[in-house]
Amino acid sequence: MSTSTHDRAYPEPDAHPNWTTRRPASRPLTPAQQQHNREALLLAQHSPSPRRTRKNTPEAAR
Repeated sequence: MSTSTHDRAYPEPDAHPNWTTRRPASRPLTPAQQQHNREALLLAQHSPSPRRTRKNTPEAAR
């Protein structure tokens, strides 16, 4: 059974402005920014995470 707005105990609040505000489109990245992002991504994918290196573990510190 569906409920109508009259069946509710209180009215539904308006939507948050962030949901309804139309913002201008963001600027596209420049080729230099795209290249920098590609290089940073490749570096991050092929280097070990700092949390998983042997020297950062508590057992290695002992």
